[in-house]
Amino acid sequence: MSDIDALLSRLKFSPSDLSATVALAEAAAASQEEERALPFVAGLAAKRKTDPLLWQWTGLLHRALDQHAEALKAFNAAAQYAPGNTRIAQGRAQVALEAGLNAVGLFERAIALEPNNGEMLLSRAAARYAIGDDERAIAEIEALLGLHPGWYPGHERLIQLRWMMGERQHATDMLERTISANPGDLQLWRMLILTHIEARCWDAALDAIRRGKAVLNEQLSFTTTEAIVHSETGAVAEADRLFAILDEVQDLSVVIRQVRHLLRTHRVDAALPKIDRWLAPSGPQRGMWPYASIAWTLAGDPRAAWLDGHPAFVSVIDLADRGLDLARLATVLRGIHRAKGEHLDQSVRGGTQTDGPLFSRVEPEIQALRALIVAAVAEHAATLRTRDPKHPLLGFRAPTRPRFAGSWSVRLGGQGYHANHVHPAGWISSAFYVALPPDTGSEAGWLTLGSPQAELGLDLPPARTVEPRPGRLVLFPSTMWHGTNPYPSGERLTVAFDVALPTD
Repeated sequence: MSDIDALLSRLKFSPSDLSATVALAEAAAASQEEERALPFVAGLAAKRKTDPLLWQWTGLLHRALDQHAEALKAFNAAAQYAPGNTRIAQGRAQVALEAGLNAVGLFERAIALEPNNGEMLLSRAAARYAIGDDERAIAEIEALLGLHPGWYPGHERLIQLRWMMGERQHATDMLERTISANPGDLQLWRMLILTHIEARCWDAALDAIRRGKAVLNEQLSFTTTEAIVHSETGAVAEADRLFAILDEVQDLSVVIRQVRHLLRTHRVDAALPKIDRWLAPSGPQRGMWPYASIAWTLAGDPRAAWLDGHPAFVSVIDLADRGLDLARLATVLRGIHRAKGEHLDQSVRGGTQTDGPLFSRVEPEIQALRALIVAAVAEHAATLRTRDPKHPLLGFRAPTRPRFAGSWSVRLGGQGYHANHVHPAGWISSAFYVALPPDTGSEAGWLTLGSPQAELGLDLPPARTVEPRPGRLVLFPSTMWHGTNPYPSGERLTVAFDVALPTD
């Protein structure tokens, strides 16, 4: 009998047992079995009425199930009975932000209880951004960084905000000023270099590496990032020299970059042993599967078909006839696209992406879409009957209720597209089409599956293409390469999500 089963049995005989109820909530949250615990926790909260801990746990369980309207009611009750509790105040504000509500005032109250809580300060910035007050969000983070230059998450968020708001030329200004005042901080140099790499500003990255080495001498991170830049820019001999220095480094991120370099330079035989050494169905090693797909395809290895080739791995499901009002949904989505440019580290080119978990928002149109998608994902997952413990998709039992590791909307304009990419932290990824430009009669805007990043320079056509249609949902393995062809003009409005890895 599991801990949860034992606690449930205990509560059936003694439903007012506070310690058992709290223990049940903790165990359920840890094992993602919130639905089993919620009736008992919420029931006792309603019975005791003034117990803030029970209301807090009720809110946390609802939040884990993406039931944010109910979660906010519970946190409101918890805050009423414990107005000075920082964790309750923070949870209340965070739930409101994720629900798509104006949470600035709630974060202000929480920050008043714990003024130096960096997590809440960044969440307040997210809340300001969500209501269109991005200038104040940026100014507040900059002011805080002036007082706390070693606040690395603040630097990262400031760079991302400036990038999304179209201020690319100033994205690293604060970081550069901080480095000038603190030149011995390796983490700041590393952040600057990686920002330039993500932005594909290769000369700026090399310049930052040169300046960093002048202060701190050679460092593993400098060697690694310099190897990356030379590989990405075609300086093969220099990249070879640097990767040889790194050959014994047991760091997955470094090995993946070595594998990219070997594949880009058509040395598949050298890449294969490195790939095989790092494959696993779960954990960070999932990041190697997309490169296994490339290498096995190039080598004619039958494992390529085993990994990505089964027709059941991809589902195309039309939801347009299931009662969804696409026009109203499109209006809601357009209203939450606040950015003026793409995220720094995402695949969007020529468009914008929403911030925060889309499916946590309380708009009826979004919740209606979420309900249809949960059912469609469950149907798709049920077709994956064969279990294979070594496979990144089949190595898990289909969950009864899919969970989302992320959800967002993308709005592309003319010539906008998705660069080929992967989501290895997820289990199943997706594209749901809300609004599209007129049909051009070509494959403009079509989803491509199985073709690697253009930057690798490999002549591998997609294994499959899918025609976009309003109301169409496409599901595919998160480790599978995917991208889109650009449209010549017009708006392409989509919703996307990653289904979280099942716990089993």
